[in-house]
Amino acid sequence: MKPAKFDYHAPTDLKEALDLLQQYGDEAKILAGGQSLVPMMNMRLARPAVVVDINRITSLDYLERTEDGGLKIGALTRQRTIERSSLVAEVNPLISEVVPYIGHFQIRNRGTVGGSIVHADPAAELPALCSLFQARVVVRSTEGERVLTAEELYLTYFTTALEPTELLTEVRFPALPPDWGWGFQEVARRHGDFAMVGALVLLQLNGDGMCRSVRITLFGVDGTPVRAVEAEEMLVGRRPDKVALEEVARLVSEGLDPESDIHASAQYRKEVGGVLTRRALTSAISRAEGGTGV
Repeated sequence: MKPAKFDYHAPTDLKEALDLLQQYGDEAKILAGGQSLVPMMNMRLARPAVVVDINRITSLDYLERTEDGGLKIGALTRQRTIERSSLVAEVNPLISEVVPYIGHFQIRNRGTVGGSIVHADPAAELPALCSLFQARVVVRSTEGERVLTAEELYLTYFTTALEPTELLTEVRFPALPPDWGWGFQEVARRHGDFAMVGALVLLQLNGDGMCRSVRITLFGVDGTPVRAVEAEEMLVGRRPDKVALEEVARLVSEGLDPESDIHASAQYRKEVGGVLTRRALTSAISRAEGGTGV
């Protein structure tokens, strides 16, 4: 299929792009990697009157360490760059673990970090990472700049708090402290497909082997990434043994309210959400104790 007719602009700097967004507002769509927008346009699920191609804005393609030791990633940075980066593997190895599960390598060669984040697919890995790490995203318009948390950014399915005149320019992830364990699990029909259910976990133990702090984020189970707050609160201050992990799995399953679709039933997502959380926690505990997490 072919897209509906549209006007095309290819700005070469950020100011020009923001001016175009200010001029056209919600009639315009941003083209970055195009891995989501182009198929949607070809199937006429999206019919923008104006396409603003930002690929020539080279200032948005960067990967650097922040002053506090974290990562700042330009919106146009390709997912393949993140996957292969030794800096990312050093500063935040969980990101390095997760990114290879984003589509196939052909997708990651073109797909951008910023594009995936603002596309806001609830089954996508990068939005879930933003939720887990409480990442900050920088958005710009002709009116200035603002910084949003993942909780502020994501509203519901494929919907963010960005205004039509705003452009995401940067995402900031914290470093993963060496005393935190981490775990990642997802289930998809085939490698490279969107996750039917996924779980991400961060966990810190104290000197007595008790859980000092934990974060659990699930994706593919609601309109946005979901933090399992009740399960987190239950685990803090306890030894994360088999009994505790079974209770976490139960709380996660009971706390989810997913929808059924052609890929999986709601009940399947509830059950699998608990199972994957338990498995991810097991890996996180092993890493926190100095193991490999495998």
